[in-house]
Amino acid sequence: MLFSFLKYLQPTHYFGLKTKKGYLVFPVVDDFINSNFEKDTRYKSHTAIDYDQSWRAIQGGYVNYTETISEIEELSVFDNYVFSRKYFSKAWVIYVLFIRILSFKNPFKELSAFFKTAPIKRHISIEEQKSYDDYSTFESEFLKAKPFVSVIIPTLNRYAYLKDVLSDLEQQDYTNFEVLVIDQSEPFQKDFYNDYKLDLKVEYQQEKALWLARNTAIKKAQGHYILLFDDDSRVAPNWVFEHLKVLDFFKADISSGVSISKVGDNIPAHYNYFKISDQLDTGNVLLKTSIFKDIGLFDRQFEKQRMGDGEFGLRAFLNGYKNISNPYAKRLHLKVNSGGLREMGSWDAFRTKNMFQPRPIPSVLYFYRRYFGRKRALLSVLRTVPISVVPYKYKGHKPMLVLSGVIAIILSPLIIFQITKSWRLSSKKLKQGPKIELL
Repeated sequence: MLFSFLKYLQPTHYFGLKTKKGYLVFPVVDDFINSNFEKDTRYKSHTAIDYDQSWRAIQGGYVNYTETISEIEELSVFDNYVFSRKYFSKAWVIYVLFIRILSFKNPFKELSAFFKTAPIKRHISIEEQKSYDDYSTFESEFLKAKPFVSVIIPTLNRYAYLKDVLSDLEQQDYTNFEVLVIDQSEPFQKDFYNDYKLDLKVEYQQEKALWLARNTAIKKAQGHYILLFDDDSRVAPNWVFEHLKVLDFFKADISSGVSISKVGDNIPAHYNYFKISDQLDTGNVLLKTSIFKDIGLFDRQFEKQRMGDGEFGLRAFLNGYKNISNPYAKRLHLKVNSGGLREMGSWDAFRTKNMFQPRPIPSVLYFYRRYFGRKRALLSVLRTVPISVVPYKYKGHKPMLVLSGVIAIILSPLIIFQITKSWRLSSKKLKQGPKIELL
């Protein structure tokens, strides 16, 4: 990690790991970065100034996989507090201070740096963005060649919503694609698919298993590109086109579309521009089929749980594949309360349905421990579990987040029991190892 305090603030973030070639995603400061991202001289070291510029460049949408940082220099406590105050809320900076002191760091050094950096105001990274003005006029020879795409949709008891999904695909401007539906519904309605004007292939899957469904469809797909989609989403007619165009424009391997949850909503500000993606959402992503041949299919250790797409996204990242966050390939994600993964008993990775369930879901700890190690997994639990005791709808509500800390202390014996149970179950998964089939 560029700044060591990120292990407390973002302990399991993709960009905290090096790729298998030994590089971080952050670019070495070049002429473009120097011209567009001002140096912050409040840092004491020149290295910290460079790291700050590189961080801001990535947050601001600078896409450069050519020359990136490979070796990290340890920065002072003071410079780490400068960074933390610039990019995170005061509450999280206080959280870091407490963790550091409880970890037997020098309290005088910590408090001195904490108070000396107090005047620093939070910096809004999205105010600095690299623009790609030539995208709108870009003529893609790749698109003119009409590459064949396989759109994959697993579905479970959502025919009312799937009707609109397939209708949207009928309206696509780009038409050289097939649609593969893996239907797990009960009862299975074969006639439902009769009248769609699509190259449509439907297979009934008796087992209710999301990652099995996606893996099955990928193995049957004829396209050189796979477009993963959900059965409760709506898209515009240019959806497939924009995914393909971005691959060509950035010479990328993966186009990660963005989601909105209500008709007419704006795209969240931090997703409203091109940038290197730090996630992969299997409800709206286009990727080369060859990636599955190289790194395998989805890990079925995540079956009926969460973070299977996160694990695959990180696996692709570590293997050097270029993933671009694409604001032009957006979808309306309805997140309906019935069918799909909801019927398999999973809704949220950290919020339990009853007090005796593991928290977080064991697959989350399996993912964290496998890729980030025991310490980072524990730091992630410490950061995320206390704020998960309040309902999801209050996730960004600051007063409720403060209240969640109080509630977590009161319920600490129960929460420790839940975490211990999850840790034990994730240990079983780790012992079994990944269930990744090769294509």
